[in-house]
Amino acid sequence: MVAKSIPAHAILAKLRDIRFVRYVCASVGALAVDVGSFLALLSLDVAAAPASAVGYSFGIIAHWLMSSRAVFQDNVAAGGIARTRQKALFVVSALLGLALTTMIVGFGDWSGIDPRIAKGAAVIVSFLATWLIRSRIVFRAEESAASKG
Repeated sequence: MVAKSIPAHAILAKLRDIRFVRYVCASVGALAVDVGSFLALLSLDVAAAPASAVGYSFGIIAHWLMSSRAVFQDNVAAGGIARTRQKALFVVSALLGLALTTMIVGFGDWSGIDPRIAKGAAVIVSFLATWLIRSRIVFRAEESAASKG
């Protein structure tokens, strides 16, 4: 029996799929922190948009911890300026997600849509936006490899 070699692009595609699955899992964990905080604040009569912003902020912290340790751990900059830059870019991506979430929930609430439904839409939009930024910019393989070498 002759062993077939697997093309490099197929291996990379598989690794990306696994990384995406890990990112989805990290996002679910961060979402639990986010939505739990959001619902707790709503129950305390905090307005929908600020409650969404605070919940998302707690989710940002949880997401950094999970992303840097379980999703992109092989692409985390070793230290120094590269690591600081990576953290700053992560925060920028999170702030974009926060802005999207707050605007979507605020607009939904203003429009008379149940804030929980608006939050659901915001989760999808924010997830896709932050995945693209983090996978292509924040934890870009060539940058983190260069900073380790």
